[in-house]
Amino acid sequence: MGLFSDVYYEVERDAEFVLRERGSKFYTYVYGVRSEIEVKEKLEGLKREYPDATHHCYAWVMGARGEGQRANDDGEPGNSAGRPILRAVISAGLTNVLVVVVRYFGGTMLGIPGLIEAYGGSSAAARSAAGRVEKYIEEVFQVTSAFEHEQEIHRLVAKFGARVLGSEYRESVTYRLAVKAGIVRAFEQAVMDHYQLTGKLVLNS
Repeated sequence: MGLFSDVYYEVERDAEFVLRERGSKFYTYVYGVRSEIEVKEKLEGLKREYPDATHHCYAWVMGARGEGQRANDDGEPGNSAGRPILRAVISAGLTNVLVVVVRYFGGTMLGIPGLIEAYGGSSAAARSAAGRVEKYIEEVFQVTSAFEHEQEIHRLVAKFGARVLGSEYRESVTYRLAVKAGIVRAFEQAVMDHYQLTGKLVLNS
């Protein structure tokens, strides 16, 4: 996720992976998430499913730029669980994702290096099984024209690869279009150059 790129990556599907290491079992789950409420729901669901587990360690990244991040060791030694999980997510360039590792202690201490390897390795394997899909940072425009000039909007959609989010027909026709962030200025100029069209950027969409 480059600083000036409008591309980012999410998991393609939820996935899971099981690792057995010297008696301990690590059940790893990967979920696509969009809010901390979803994170809480997923964690609570796993705690209900595995109420007797020793630890429920996790990390999540959210936001198109990966600006929201959190890691939790859930009682494991500091930075031996949550951070390795987080590193596995970041190294894949993923966002809007939650990885939870549920551990059942098997009686043999793994030591800090062993824990880092187990949590990081199981997270990387589950993340790989989840795949990844390319997404774009977009801005939403509202473009309006008279009915007889609707075709001009269609031409703009085709030229700029915009996504049509919806349309409304009243005394004129209005389209809501998602435009890739990297070409927003060019799109805006193209709308201004069409005297038949009016357009505005829709905030907080």
